[in-house]
Amino acid sequence: MPRGPRPFDLADCAHIGANCTLFNLRKASRVVTQFYDESFRGARLRGTQFALLAGIYWRGTATLTELARLLAMDRTTLTRNLRPLRTRGLIFTVPGRDRRSRSVSITARGRRALSMAFPRWQNAQSRFVRRLGRTQWRKLMHSLQAAVRLGDSV
Repeated sequence: MPRGPRPFDLADCAHIGANCTLFNLRKASRVVTQFYDESFRGARLRGTQFALLAGIYWRGTATLTELARLLAMDRTTLTRNLRPLRTRGLIFTVPGRDRRSRSVSITARGRRALSMAFPRWQNAQSRFVRRLGRTQWRKLMHSLQAAVRLGDSV
């Protein structure tokens, strides 16, 4: 059977695990998220929720726009991910300086949840670094920070 012309050439993606940055970053993200989620299981938080709470705690009161920028998330996704934290009373939102903005802060309950989860994060972090190797981990952090900076030019 003769093959017709292909509308696009997927040669660069033929071995998607080897060549595709998107595929590999998404895969690594899922594996790392699962690794941390396992550590947070008893704290009733997921790794993504811990990262949100830590970002809010670190930032103090922040507008959704500021928090989205800090976390490199779009506001819609951020709002959707904050909803369970707000429902559980871990954060609260208040109107911002004008009608269009909203600010988010961590509650006392959120600080307690964060302090309960923090030792689990420390344990997961040290296990991750140990398993990967400190030199490789440093290279990974450097590469990830460089990748994030690419977003500044988009």
